[in-house]
Amino acid sequence: MQSITAVVVPGHRVASGLNGDPRFPGGTLSMQQPHFLARGLELSGYHPGTLNLCIAPWQYQVVRAALTFPQVQWHPTEPAEDFSFFDCALTFAGHEYVGLIYYPHPETKPEHFQAPDTLEMLSPKIAGLEYGSTVELRVDSAQMRFVGCNP
Repeated sequence: MQSITAVVVPGHRVASGLNGDPRFPGGTLSMQQPHFLARGLELSGYHPGTLNLCIAPWQYQVVRAALTFPQVQWHPTEPAEDFSFFDCALTFAGHEYVGLIYYPHPETKPEHFQAPDTLEMLSPKIAGLEYGSTVELRVDSAQMRFVGCNP
């Protein structure tokens, strides 16, 4: 496992549906969940949105995902996308939360791109967590690595 300090930052609010985009009623994640479930990934224990974690000055490097689902046609008019998931854990306020890094492949994603130093995490609801909160993020180094600038 590799560990890094991360900061919770605002995202596009599309996964949760809080941005109000009428194309994604209830959010993209709620629309994608049945397609992930049909491929064997149960997400009902997670909050229905992503937690955006900035790991700057580091960036991440994909090594080998725990799960990859190619060409998921989750929306009636948007193009199919590839998704990967990586095992992770987050520590906040002395408590550990096990989750998944949610990675829509940029090469198949039509919009709402993330910065190269931002990861999206699926986790249970975490009380007290807010924008600017500092957390400790751990990933399996056989799945993902932190690379780049020295802090």
